[in-house]
Amino acid sequence: MYLSTVTRPSAADAPDSRKWRVGGNVLALGAVSLVTDVSSEMVTAVLPLYLVIGLNMSPLLYGAIDGLYTGATALLRLVGGYVADRTRRHKTVAGLGYGLSAAMKLGLIVAGNAVAAIGLVITADRAGKGLRTGPRDALITLSTPQDRLGRAFGVHRTMDAAGAFAGPLVALLILAYAGAKNYDAVFFTSFVIAAFGVVVLVLFVRDKPETVAPKAVSPKAAAGLLRRSGMGGLLLAATLLGLVTVGDGFVYLLLQKRGELAVGWFPVLAVGTSLVYLLLATPLGMLADRVGRSRVVLGGYCALAGVYLSLLAPVGGPAMVVLTLVLYGVFYAATDGVLMALAGRVLPAELRATGMAMVQTGQALAYLGSSVLFGLAWQLWGIDTACATAAGAVVAAIVVTAVIFARLNRRTVTC
Repeated sequence: MYLSTVTRPSAADAPDSRKWRVGGNVLALGAVSLVTDVSSEMVTAVLPLYLVIGLNMSPLLYGAIDGLYTGATALLRLVGGYVADRTRRHKTVAGLGYGLSAAMKLGLIVAGNAVAAIGLVITADRAGKGLRTGPRDALITLSTPQDRLGRAFGVHRTMDAAGAFAGPLVALLILAYAGAKNYDAVFFTSFVIAAFGVVVLVLFVRDKPETVAPKAVSPKAAAGLLRRSGMGGLLLAATLLGLVTVGDGFVYLLLQKRGELAVGWFPVLAVGTSLVYLLLATPLGMLADRVGRSRVVLGGYCALAGVYLSLLAPVGGPAMVVLTLVLYGVFYAATDGVLMALAGRVLPAELRATGMAMVQTGQALAYLGSSVLFGLAWQLWGIDTACATAAGAVVAAIVVTAVIFARLNRRTVTC
């Protein structure tokens, strides 16, 4: 029998088309985030109007509520990350977080106009986010080769942004159909969509089991992360950057005032930001893998400084609104997933969820402070002074963070 002597190219010689792909688990997690973000952004799009215009809250009180929305449950991020690492059940812990947030959409209906009850419901909703974020991001890193983390987080955040893009539009349609002030209809629909996201998680996301010695995941080992090369600086940088980040609600309220937009168009502002985020999250994630993640993160905060400066423009109008939304979308696309990809290279696999939760906790606590301080500045000194102060703080934070990242780059090759 004649045997051909023609040899096939080896795997090393053949073009590896797989390097352009992300894993099925990343796509499944992206689908969960897409559905969940439709739900959460429906609420986020109408909540500032509901609280400030509907319930006549002062800027300071709204700042406190807005800070609770992200910052008050910061410690639960650590709990969620640690429990996920300790039990090796990242999916289960994330599922509990998604389920709690879904239930709290009904809680907003029960709370009615009671400010204290609204604060408790928002805190519980963010507790769910705190529980799920670290385990979810750890699953992404555990499902992805190290050199493709920027791409994986970019794809995930793109799918997340698609949900954020659709959420305000769904809220707008519901308000148009059910009445401009029928917020309960938005909250109930949000619950139904969030519950569907939990179903997607249960059916399609898979845990990534690892063989880890029990002593590798302990309170002492978790605390020891702060002594790990690069971790302390990364945590400091993330906290500092969180301290100069004002909440979305404030940005959109100011943009609505500066742009002289009708109240009915308020939810569309979040759509504009999400559209830019959707278009740029994956390209900027890929760019971060090529040129350095710390550089892309710093570029994103330069865009944030531009957002605050644009709100100081003496003339409003459509051009100012579009410019602000584009810069805001660039900020999110360049920082959200990229910062977690940066952390993923610094952290050991057995404590990845815990470490990511530490970084997110630092940002969340700082964000709580920034929201209250910005609300106080707006109430005491007015919009212009508050925005100018915020822009100056971002510039100062960029300079300090650039120094921190430079030191990290000298110590490791992981940034």
